[in-house]
Amino acid sequence: MSGPQAELTVLLVDDEEGFVQTLARRLSRRGMTVRTALSGPLALEELERGPVAVVVLDLKMAGMDGLATLKQIKALYPRLPVILLTGHGSLASMQDILALGAYDYLSKPCDLQTLLERIQAAAEASPGEADNLS
Repeated sequence: MSGPQAELTVLLVDDEEGFVQTLARRLSRRGMTVRTALSGPLALEELERGPVAVVVLDLKMAGMDGLATLKQIKALYPRLPVILLTGHGSLASMQDILALGAYDYLSKPCDLQTLLERIQAAAEASPGEADNLS
């Protein structure tokens, strides 16, 4: 894929450092600017540093989990699209995730092409990176 995707800045949030590094490399090779955070609080700090188009957030993390992080992100940046990744999802938790304002969710491990398509769709559906310029 090319075009607008090359301009996208994505924030990856997961407490598995190896997963974050691998996924960041794969997305970077496809033209995205990738920033990373290894916890919910670090993700919130990273969002304060500058705009992102989409957040890709792990549901199960030590300390502040993905749902708590999602709630904080949506409180601060209501239009910023967040895609949750989970290897532990149930139908109830998926409905909760969407009710809390997540743009979408994917099960881990997810297909890279599917993730790329969801990131692109989320970026196109939202007002864009300016939402978290505060």
